Amino acid sequence: QIQLVESGGGLVEPGGTLRLSCSVSGVILDNYAAGWFRQAPGKEREVVSCANSRDRRTSYADSVKGRFTISRDNAKNTVYLQMNKLKFDDTAVYYCAIDFLDCGIIGWGRNRGQGTQVTVSS
Repeated sequence: QIQLVESGGGLVEPGGTLRLSCSVSGVILDNYAAGWFRQAPGKEREVVSCANSRDRRTSYADSVKGRFTISRDNAKNTVYLQMNKLKFDDTAVYYCAIDFLDCGIIGWGRNRGQGTQVTVSS
Protein backbone atom coordinates (compact mmCIF):
# COMPACT_ATOMS: atom_id res chain seq x y z
CA GLN A 1 0.00 0.00 0.00
CA ILE A 2 1.40 3.37 -1.04
CA GLN A 3 1.52 5.93 1.74
CA LEU A 4 2.77 9.50 1.65
CA VAL A 5 3.09 11.58 4.80
CA GLU A 6 3.89 15.28 4.64
CA SER A 7 5.40 17.36 7.42
CA GLY A 8 7.00 20.73 7.93
CA GLY A 9 4.11 23.08 7.30
CA GLY A 10 3.23 25.91 9.62
CA LEU A 11 2.83 29.62 10.10
CA VAL A 12 5.56 31.88 8.79
CA GLU A 13 5.96 35.58 8.13
CA PRO A 14 6.42 36.95 4.62
CA GLY A 15 10.00 36.49 3.53
CA GLY A 16 10.40 33.49 5.78
CA THR A 17 11.46 29.92 5.10
CA LEU A 18 9.95 26.49 5.46
CA ARG A 19 11.07 23.05 4.45
CA LEU A 20 8.46 20.45 3.68
CA SER A 21 9.20 16.75 3.84
CA CYS A 22 7.31 13.82 2.39
CA SER A 23 8.01 10.33 3.61
CA VAL A 24 6.98 7.68 1.10
CA SER A 25 6.35 4.05 1.95
CA GLY A 26 5.08 1.02 0.10
CA VAL A 27 7.04 1.69 -3.07
CA ILE A 28 10.57 2.36 -4.23
CA LEU A 29 10.62 6.12 -4.69
CA ASP A 30 13.36 5.92 -7.31
CA ASN A 31 10.83 4.44 -9.73
CA TYR A 32 8.43 7.38 -9.51
CA ALA A 33 8.25 11.01 -10.47
CA ALA A 34 7.69 12.95 -7.25
CA GLY A 35 6.54 16.43 -6.55
CA TRP A 36 4.32 18.88 -4.77
CA PHE A 37 1.10 20.63 -5.58
CA ARG A 38 -0.93 23.08 -3.57
CA GLN A 39 -4.55 23.99 -3.12
CA ALA A 40 -5.73 27.29 -1.74
CA PRO A 41 -9.38 28.16 -0.97
CA GLY A 42 -11.13 29.36 -4.09
CA LYS A 43 -8.16 28.62 -6.32
CA GLU A 44 -7.35 25.83 -8.72
CA ARG A 45 -4.86 23.17 -7.81
CA GLU A 46 -1.36 24.17 -8.83
CA VAL A 47 1.58 21.86 -9.36
CA VAL A 48 4.36 23.69 -7.57
CA SER A 49 7.30 21.50 -8.44
CA CYS A 50 8.09 18.06 -9.76
CA ALA A 51 11.16 15.87 -10.18
CA ASN A 52 11.25 13.07 -12.72
CA SER A 53 12.72 9.71 -11.95
CA ARG A 54 13.84 8.73 -15.44
CA ASP A 55 15.80 11.82 -16.48
CA ARG A 56 16.01 13.60 -13.11
CA ARG A 57 14.58 16.76 -14.61
CA THR A 58 12.90 19.20 -12.26
CA SER A 59 10.21 21.71 -13.03
CA TYR A 60 8.66 24.61 -11.18
CA ALA A 61 5.57 26.75 -11.46
CA ASP A 62 6.42 30.28 -12.58
CA SER A 63 5.03 31.57 -9.30
CA VAL A 64 7.75 29.82 -7.27
CA LYS A 65 10.75 29.78 -9.58
CA GLY A 66 13.86 31.05 -7.87
CA ARG A 67 12.30 30.66 -4.42
CA PHE A 68 11.44 26.96 -4.08
CA THR A 69 13.73 23.97 -4.54
CA ILE A 70 12.67 20.36 -4.81
CA SER A 71 14.95 17.51 -3.88
CA ARG A 72 14.63 13.82 -3.31
CA ASP A 73 16.57 11.35 -1.23
CA ASN A 74 15.75 8.02 -2.79
CA ALA A 75 17.73 6.15 -0.16
CA LYS A 76 15.39 7.57 2.47
CA ASN A 77 12.32 7.43 0.24
CA THR A 78 11.76 11.09 1.01
CA VAL A 79 10.96 14.16 -1.05
CA TYR A 80 11.63 17.70 0.12
CA LEU A 81 10.47 21.17 -0.82
CA GLN A 82 12.62 24.03 0.37
CA MET A 83 10.57 27.21 0.33
CA ASN A 84 12.35 30.54 0.66
CA LYS A 85 11.12 34.13 0.46
CA LEU A 86 7.58 33.05 1.17
CA LYS A 87 4.74 35.32 0.11
CA PHE A 88 1.13 35.72 1.19
CA ASP A 89 0.06 34.00 -2.03
CA ASP A 90 1.96 30.87 -1.04
CA THR A 91 -0.64 30.17 1.63
CA ALA A 92 -2.25 26.82 0.81
CA VAL A 93 -2.41 23.17 1.69
CA TYR A 94 0.62 21.49 0.16
CA TYR A 95 0.37 17.93 -1.02
CA CYS A 96 3.12 15.53 -1.89
CA ALA A 97 2.45 13.26 -4.85
CA ILE A 98 4.13 10.48 -6.79
CA ASP A 99 3.28 8.84 -10.08
CA PHE A 100 4.73 6.51 -12.70
CA LEU A 101 3.84 9.22 -15.20
CA ASP A 102 6.49 11.81 -15.87
CA CYS A 103 6.00 15.31 -14.54
CA GLY A 104 3.78 17.50 -16.65
CA ILE A 105 1.67 14.76 -18.14
CA ILE A 106 -2.03 15.33 -17.75
CA GLY A 107 -3.30 13.46 -14.74
CA TRP A 108 0.04 13.37 -12.97
CA GLY A 109 -0.06 12.91 -9.22
CA ARG A 110 -2.39 9.98 -8.74
CA ASN A 111 -0.91 9.06 -5.38
CA ARG A 112 -0.85 11.82 -2.82
CA GLY A 113 -0.64 12.49 0.89
CA GLN A 114 -3.07 14.18 3.23
CA GLY A 115 -1.41 17.56 2.91
CA THR A 116 0.23 20.04 5.22
CA GLN A 117 -0.95 23.59 5.79
CA VAL A 118 1.36 26.47 4.98
CA THR A 119 0.21 29.88 6.12
CA VAL A 120 2.12 33.03 5.33
CA SER A 121 0.94 35.87 7.50
CA SER A 122 2.27 38.86 9.35
